Order: sequence, then structure tokens, then C-alpha cells
Amino acid sequence: MDEYCAFSKDHKCLKWEDYELTRHELEEADDLCHSNWIEIQQLQKYITTLKEILDENGIEYPDN
Repeated sequence: MDEYCAFSKDHKCLKWEDYELTRHELEEADDLCHSNWIEIQQLQKYITTLKEILDENGIEYPDN
């Protein structure tokens, strides 16, 4: 697929524009997912540490 279209007056292909937009959105989503996963891993470590402190001191976990 390329961006040239013989059937339009300005020779721009609408499918190409859709492809470019979708590709950009997928790259952005991938970046956000990666950042979110890093944050989730850090939060899991934080929760594990807090649970260990509570267990060591005989404190029950708070209810949700």
C-alpha cells in the first residue's frame, strides 16, 4: 500500500491516511501499556512490602 491514488483529484489515498492514523494510535497505545505495566509492577512491590510489615507486626489487613 502506498499513499498515491490515481482515482482522487489530489492523488491522496484515504486508506493510506487511515493506515497512518491507526499506526500512530497503536504506537501510542503500546507506549501507554508499557508505562502502565511498569507502574503496576512497582505498586505490586510496594504492596508486598506493606503486607510483610503488617504481618511482622501482627496487624490484620484493612477491609476494602
